[in-house]
Amino acid sequence: MQTRTETADTLTETAIDNKLQEFFVTMLREIYWAEQNLVTVLSTMAAAATGKSLQEAFGTHRMQTENHVKMVEQVFELMGIAPQAEHCIGLQGLFDEGWKVIDQTEEGTAQRDVALIIAAQKVEHYEIACYGSLATLATTMGQMEIAKLLRKVLSQEKETDALLTIIAEGKTNAQASEEAV
Repeated sequence: MQTRTETADTLTETAIDNKLQEFFVTMLREIYWAEQNLVTVLSTMAAAATGKSLQEAFGTHRMQTENHVKMVEQVFELMGIAPQAEHCIGLQGLFDEGWKVIDQTEEGTAQRDVALIIAAQKVEHYEIACYGSLATLATTMGQMEIAKLLRKVLSQEKETDALLTIIAEGKTNAQASEEAV
């Protein structure tokens, strides 16, 4: 895949075999940035949430996300590349939307929880697309161990998305519809 030489205490890239691998590494660096930042975002969202089940869901996903950071680091290691984050403009925009809904909704309301769920699901859908694509590219490149790791993260992202839907449909949406504007 890539040829690497070890110098002092860092790995230095010497070559990437093709554009597909280059694209894969760029996507991996962006999702690494996203996962690192999502840990903080999820803590903020848990603190802003009203419903106990939503607070717990954000807390659980924050712990999973800390593990996702480690799993992405494993992928870098398997590739022989030092982990490096690259700013992800797409997820930055979704994170900004999350901050905005907190600012635009009233504390302690189900309406805020609905807005938080929508913001969180946008992030989850973006991550699902990224991890699904990365796993497919890893398979295409013959990197089955990497693909397996990425599919594990993908599965957890899908589970979180489903849980958020259950919370919304369970009672949060109905409660929000009964609150005054």
